[in-house]
Amino acid sequence: YPDRQLMLFAEDVLSRNPGAEIIFDVKCSRNVAAHVRRHGGRPTMWRTGHSLVKAKLKETGAPLAGEMSGHTFFKERWYGFDDGLYTGARLLEILSRHADPSAVLNALPNSPATPELQLKTAEGENFTLVEELKRTAKFEGATEVIRIDGVRAEYPDGFGLARPSNTTPVVVIRFEADTPEALARIQADFRRAILAVKPGAALPF
Repeated sequence: YPDRQLMLFAEDVLSRNPGAEIIFDVKCSRNVAAHVRRHGGRPTMWRTGHSLVKAKLKETGAPLAGEMSGHTFFKERWYGFDDGLYTGARLLEILSRHADPSAVLNALPNSPATPELQLKTAEGENFTLVEELKRTAKFEGATEVIRIDGVRAEYPDGFGLARPSNTTPVVVIRFEADTPEALARIQADFRRAILAVKPGAALPF
């Protein structure tokens, strides 16, 4: 997924900008924040949406931001907007320094994770459903529940996310964990929470 690529870009940018802030959206892997810290940076989780991320980049002066969707924003040596062609050039620049580019990518942290899943709803229902989740859901074992964009429950061994799409009537859902067993447990937590709010929901997991 593109959030793994973001780790590579963060490592490269931080080699020239020690201590810099790196912005990523709520759908991204937990490994992004850990990788940024490991390389001396300050990770900032933010809301999904390229316009929201671009505005946060401008507000903070961060040299790099990225989304799980693949939108990448370079302020270092570029202009702070998402540019796929330039992002590809930066990736080639990094990989060209290594004899085995595949080894560079394979060395990045990786965890069992789902792609972006979608729970279809009626128009506008995605927002009310997630608001109800934010208000009532209890996630046993979660160490933190982040509500900047939907509900992201952080566990010692993974996370679950449910957020309303800003563009289509769906609830966007994603999970990641250290093991397949932990992934299944977190999914079960979210299954219970969502079905308590919307009984009979056709869940995509």
